Amino acid sequence: MKIIALLAALALAAPVWAQPAKEPAKPAAQEPPKAEAKPEAPKPVAKKANPRRQEDARHCLEKSTNTEIIKCAEAYL
Repeated sequence: MKIIALLAALALAAPVWAQPAKEPAKPAAQEPPKAEAKPEAPKPVAKKANPRRQEDARHCLEKSTNTEIIKCAEAYL
């Protein structure tokens, strides 16, 4: 009985240790030509550091609506 349990455990664990099959390398002759150069997308521009960023904006939470709170807090972003 112990031998059957051991063989079953090994059969289930064998795929874990198996290495994945390697894909065959593509020959260089079959690669499509790269004649067309794709235009590069412009890099995102970083925002200028805001001197108010480190200031306390908790007073904005005293506004009555969410819209007013957001408008007040945007000055600190």
